[in-house]
Amino acid sequence: MDLKLIPSAEPTPGERAALDGVLGTPASSWEGGARVAGVSGNTAAGGHDARGRRHLLLPALWALQEHIGWISPGGLNELCRRLTVPPADAFGVASFYGLLALEPRPPRVVHVCEDLACRCVGSEEIIEQLERHLGPEGELTDDGQATWLRSPCLGQCDRAPAAIVTISGDEPAELVQAPVTTDELLPVIAGAPPAAEPTTLPPQAGDAELRLLRRVGRADSLVAYEAAGGYSALRRALELGPEAVVAEVKASKLVGRGGAAFPTGVKWEAVASQPETTRYLVCNADESEPGTFKDRVLLERDPFAVIEAMTIAAYATGCGHGYVYLRGEYPQAHQALGRALAEARAAGYLGADVLGAGFAFEIEVRKGAGAYICGEETAIFNSIEGQRGEPRSKPPFPVQHGLFGKPTVINNVETLVNVLDVLLGSGDDYAALGTDGSSGSKLFCLSGCIERPGVYEVVFGETLGELIARAGGVPGGRQLQTVLLGGAAGGFVGPHELDLPLTFEGARAAGATLGSGVVMVLDDTVELLPFLQRIAAFFRDESCGQCVPCRVGTVRQEESLSRLVAGNARGGVVRELELMRELGQCMRDASICGLGQTASSAIESAINRLKVFEGTR
Repeated sequence: MDLKLIPSAEPTPGERAALDGVLGTPASSWEGGARVAGVSGNTAAGGHDARGRRHLLLPALWALQEHIGWISPGGLNELCRRLTVPPADAFGVASFYGLLALEPRPPRVVHVCEDLACRCVGSEEIIEQLERHLGPEGELTDDGQATWLRSPCLGQCDRAPAAIVTISGDEPAELVQAPVTTDELLPVIAGAPPAAEPTTLPPQAGDAELRLLRRVGRADSLVAYEAAGGYSALRRALELGPEAVVAEVKASKLVGRGGAAFPTGVKWEAVASQPETTRYLVCNADESEPGTFKDRVLLERDPFAVIEAMTIAAYATGCGHGYVYLRGEYPQAHQALGRALAEARAAGYLGADVLGAGFAFEIEVRKGAGAYICGEETAIFNSIEGQRGEPRSKPPFPVQHGLFGKPTVINNVETLVNVLDVLLGSGDDYAALGTDGSSGSKLFCLSGCIERPGVYEVVFGETLGELIARAGGVPGGRQLQTVLLGGAAGGFVGPHELDLPLTFEGARAAGATLGSGVVMVLDDTVELLPFLQRIAAFFRDESCGQCVPCRVGTVRQEESLSRLVAGNARGGVVRELELMRELGQCMRDASICGLGQTASSAIESAINRLKVFEGTR
């Protein structure tokens, strides 16, 4: 294949070594090695082998970025040689992700969150002070070794305001700084060592009555996890057999906790019944909805529960290989999960013969690179396969044709961890908890203007007001203005709607959604119109651009909202609002995936429920 490499661009020895760490040393000329006459590696078969490793493209791009802070033309050339991927193709993948840089960056970068939860607690003031002291984002320090950048949500909403420091080199580092102040960030940007990373626990930590959070903070090692009852659910699954496990999950009425609420047992049964025996399991840990951080807490503080639940799911559905697609902004979760996988593997909980049961299963972590759209199930498949993380049209559905074209189970972290509770009791017992339409317990992410932010576990049926009171209510005696329920893709509810039951059916009846579990509280000091503009800008930036309704609609929505805020509505406020509703309907009807279909939800709810433009002209 003529790759048409970038002219006169060669990798440094360090970039070659970084790629070797992911791809191994070149085994043939097709992988960048020397061409030797008569060596089989010079044949087309070598090229097929190299192209068969296309799924390593994203990890290899990360290796280059972590080495010098960006992906150079020479490094990209070498990667393309090794995988026989045309540079234009690899460039298209790299440019898709917000955390990867294709222009020179210094080795130290501080990413400062400007998104919804952090805005509620002062991130805009921090950014203004950084601009005053250092200049606009992207401007280098005097020594050229550091810069700072605005960032969309970093998933640290319970610790807001937040920043992440990335340091490239032979020993790259990525460190969370939260909560953080300008006075703490300025020395870090100047080269001082970052502060220790946060080790906060959920407010309910230690409550033995909990189901999903009861081990959080008490099971950081395999020994501690086993002492807390860990791997009892897997042993019971092996006793029951795959079909019985699926039957218990179906009986539990457990539905997905990522927002779609699809019945988990039905999904598992569909994959298990496929004639194709090569099947994959994907744990969706790319929770990028602003205000969502529940999966991060489970991965950081109870990683073995995620591994055990994935192993059960794989056993029940016949999957031999699993991937955790982990959000790129979760360095602490990445480290915790890596340690836990190594311990589980060494103890025989993963590998060729799990617990001597004749069942083989392995788990691989795939680090995302900053793309909200990769929370969509088929976009994850494309990303893992080394393509741009764009959603696929459905059908075919993942249970038939998913990752690498094979039947695939995909569940998010919270959904999987619920399976442990199902098997430690029974499906019927689990279904009896909560309500008829919403079984079990649910994790909610409280952030914003709230006394005790964090992840809270409640049995379905508690009201919104009760949950907010559980978290201490609005601090400082200030007035509640509104609550963003379900995240940027959710909607607003007013202070008179706090009796809303936190169930799937209760939210639907109220014209709201639980979504991914976001409960972001806004008091009367938060300026709502700039808040809405940030939501519109978020969807404009995060649209993958694949389909016209979303690519154009998110831009036009932001423009229309900006005109309303500035008092420049075309044809008057009423006509401008009609235009926004038409845009929203178009995106709902014609967008390929949920991003476009929900991009107008929160803004329209603010217009319709909160009447934010009522009385304006």
